[in-house]
Amino acid sequence: MKCPHCGEEIKGKLCKHCNTVTPEGGKFCMNCGRALDIPAESSSEQVDEYDLEHRVLCPDGTCTGIIVGGKCIECGRPYEPEK
Repeated sequence: MKCPHCGEEIKGKLCKHCNTVTPEGGKFCMNCGRALDIPAESSSEQVDEYDLEHRVLCPDGTCTGIIVGGKCIECGRPYEPEK
């Protein structure tokens, strides 16, 4: 993966679910949103740590985290749903 600004190579992790490279240090795939540290399972009984169908993305436009328990799991920003 190369930086879009300077062209320098960025170290990354390969997602075992969709084969997309996410920058090193990331906890979730930037493409499919699955946790990078959970090994891929081949069975159809795969259990996700988070409900990816109903996830809420962090409202901060620069963060790739999701909201769990009222705050972003990446940056810690609090989140209150619109009423």
